Amino acid sequence: MSWFSKTLSSSIGRKFLVAITGLFLISFLVVHLVGNLQLFKDDGGNAFNVYSHFMGTNPIIRTMEFVLVAGFLLHIYEALVLTRRNQSVRPVAYAYNRPQDNSNWSSRNMGLLGTVILVFLIIHLWNFFVPARFGGLEGVVVDNVHYDNLYQKVVQSFHIWWYVLIYVLAQIALGYHLYHGFQSAFQTLGLNHKKYTPAIQMFGAFFSVVVPAVFAAMPLYFFIKDVVLS
Repeated sequence: MSWFSKTLSSSIGRKFLVAITGLFLISFLVVHLVGNLQLFKDDGGNAFNVYSHFMGTNPIIRTMEFVLVAGFLLHIYEALVLTRRNQSVRPVAYAYNRPQDNSNWSSRNMGLLGTVILVFLIIHLWNFFVPARFGGLEGVVVDNVHYDNLYQKVVQSFHIWWYVLIYVLAQIALGYHLYHGFQSAFQTLGLNHKKYTPAIQMFGAFFSVVVPAVFAAMPLYFFIKDVVLS
């Protein structure tokens, strides 16, 4: 085994991979959020459908989808390996153990939070990504160009109370996951400085609240507007 593979298979190397893939997935969240803000435009979904068509047909974006899937799988796998390794090192808990005294709740439940997010992603992809890529959507014409009406699918889904509930709960889990993961990634990469670390932690806390909140606002917006107030 080469020094490179030995390094990546060590605990430090695996933490490095979790950190790198985590920051990569965070960048995807930002891009995904900015694109989905088209849902709030009062144009009958035209802007969102044009955006969705671009994301589904642009060759660079389609190539990056494979990179994104690889990033997800690697992040999940390395996190699972680290968790199992930590459990094997300490198979029996201490007689006196108060983890809440030196760690926050999110850091102690990253596995649970990640599982909730993973289940949501599977449901979310099945509901939106599969129809968008493999057919099953009605068509719509925007400026004399035919597009798949993914906006209609989004609105229909966000009229279902249990799907809205799952979506919002998943965003809460995402917020807690980001709260620990963001600052932990920088710490793992050795980017600690008495001057900059507090700013990173503050931005991480801000990011972990705002991004999931805006995502959660999307289903709540349509459900309240079209179902509750109609």
